[in-house]
Amino acid sequence: METIKRGELAIPRLGFGTFRMPGNDCQPVVESALEVGYRHIDTAEMYQNEESVGAAIASSGVARDELFVTTKVWHENLEPNALRRAFATSLEKLRLDFVDLYMIHWPSRDMNLGAVLETLVHLKEAGLARGIGVCNFNMPLIKAAVEDIGAPIACHQLEYHPFLDQTAMLAYLRSKNIPLVAYAPLAQGRAASDSTLARIGSKHGATAAQVAIAWLLDQDGVIAIPKAQRRESQQANLDALAVRLDDDDRQAIAALRKDQRYVVPPFAPQWDA
Repeated sequence: METIKRGELAIPRLGFGTFRMPGNDCQPVVESALEVGYRHIDTAEMYQNEESVGAAIASSGVARDELFVTTKVWHENLEPNALRRAFATSLEKLRLDFVDLYMIHWPSRDMNLGAVLETLVHLKEAGLARGIGVCNFNMPLIKAAVEDIGAPIACHQLEYHPFLDQTAMLAYLRSKNIPLVAYAPLAQGRAASDSTLARIGSKHGATAAQVAIAWLLDQDGVIAIPKAQRRESQQANLDALAVRLDDDDRQAIAALRKDQRYVVPPFAPQWDA
């Protein structure tokens, strides 16, 4: 598996997302993902499945140093003491001594960003999180974190797929050598039925969903974390690593509508800021 290096971190470019897999049903799904070859597992406090992810890791037999495990703090716990408590709870549920990446899941309008990032840095310095990152930050917020505060942001996780333009954000992150982790890389299932992606896929002996993943991984500095409950779909997503797009494919995907944002909770930041 190809990785992207960020400081001491080597982040596998194709990870496994666990959003909307709450409770015990998540454990066999993650066990299956580890069996077929995933080594980058993405979870979060809000997903309510850290215990299941931890149990799957414990039963997998995969050595800890072969795994890259991400979890995230919910936006309601961004006061420093609450964040520390949330982190300790996540670590306990995951049955781990450390996580590879600990992230702010969503920004909060009333957070003290400097204090929050300082708390994350302390967790990193204590060896409890090998890297720290942010999710769902708009441009002013990521610039504040990186330029004004100088936080060692390991990566930025955002909704990104063939129907949503992230050109400006990707250019900025590349200028700072910060990877972009694409969540909802299949546009919550919509990529699988897109006619343009299907046509490209037929040329390469691939599915439309595999083309969507290949398109993301074709881009410098991009990591994708698709989720898949069925083992066949987990394997198919891994097989997307072998799909090689050409310039005609890239042009066809570039012509798709790029204004389709599907994850818009009421607490999201102003994206056009």
